[in-house]
Amino acid sequence: MKELELKYGCNPNQKPSKIFMKDGKDLPIQVLNGKPGYINFLDAFNGWQLVRELKKTTGKPAATSFKHVSPAGAAIGNPLSEVEAKIYWVDDLGELTPLAAAYARARGADRMSSYGDFIALSDVCDVCTAKMIKREFSDGIIAPGYEPEALEILKEKKKGAYAIIQIEEGYEPDPIEHKEVFGITFEQGRNELNIDEAFFSNIVTENKELPQSAKDDMAIAMITLKYTQSNSVCFVKNGQAIGIGAGQQSRIHCTRLAGQKADNWLLRQCPKVLELPFKEDMKRANRDNAIDLYIGEDYMDVLADGLWEKTFTKKPEVFTKEEKQEWLSKATGVTCGSDAFFPFDDNVERAFRSGVSYIAQPGGSIRDQDVIDACNRHGIVMAFTGLRLFHH
Repeated sequence: MKELELKYGCNPNQKPSKIFMKDGKDLPIQVLNGKPGYINFLDAFNGWQLVRELKKTTGKPAATSFKHVSPAGAAIGNPLSEVEAKIYWVDDLGELTPLAAAYARARGADRMSSYGDFIALSDVCDVCTAKMIKREFSDGIIAPGYEPEALEILKEKKKGAYAIIQIEEGYEPDPIEHKEVFGITFEQGRNELNIDEAFFSNIVTENKELPQSAKDDMAIAMITLKYTQSNSVCFVKNGQAIGIGAGQQSRIHCTRLAGQKADNWLLRQCPKVLELPFKEDMKRANRDNAIDLYIGEDYMDVLADGLWEKTFTKKPEVFTKEEKQEWLSKATGVTCGSDAFFPFDDNVERAFRSGVSYIAQPGGSIRDQDVIDACNRHGIVMAFTGLRLFHH
């Protein structure tokens, strides 16, 4: 198949639309089910690059949950704790395969943003992962292959219209890439930067103790940022992104957004949230919405009389600001990555409040010393990578 006609482009008025290979070669993909659209393919190809690189760097199966050309979550297949399995709504599925654990983490990092995602998997989709995906609201998936039973399970989604793409695992694009904007063609070399342990060897802070787990999380953060719309900041813990701030014009806004999402991930693990008395017939998406409101500033939108009865069997107590701050104050061991340098130390101060103990960023600001001093005040380990990771 040398080209594939699409229904429309980014919007219904943008016609005609297709994907094709400029050199006339066959496309490196097969559409096994459904009719993926323009944005689906953008998410699929960006997501595939991300998980392929995570697998190459860590040696573990990887998954990502993409929305509008940025990841809502990305993770490798580390086993889940009991609490993690519960907050990701997979505690009823028993033991998970590493690939299924990776997708549970990717989807669970920011379930509000992952609703209606496009999934990318580094490995052949197994039955365990397919069963998990089947019950989530998702637009489609890309993977290097599918177990026969897994493929049949996925084909049942969306009344048989679920988009399923298989990509050639060994496909490598040309080293020069092109993009058109307003009829003008841009050309650049592909970003083939290899992010490994050596990428984080330049530690510039007084504290230089960087355990292997933090090196892995730094790699996950920076690889995730490599395929996230800039400006962007990513918080990572235990092999998964827990907060991604993407597409912001200001660096501190990226950090605040990523930090807020990381805080939400941490707050979901608080017993007061874990024990919310949901009605038995509440769907997972509705529970996610209710939790998001409950732990946020608009909690009365779910706790007011006449409203809480729709969600809970009894009225929960307010999760006070003081209780939330106390819970978040226990957080530690989080890694923060930034796709470009921190221009001010306010980014470090905000990251520290979300439990950040390790930072990776390019460095190169005229205020680098202010940023280093802020890290030293909090005992944070910071590595300068020396290389920017903008993605547009």
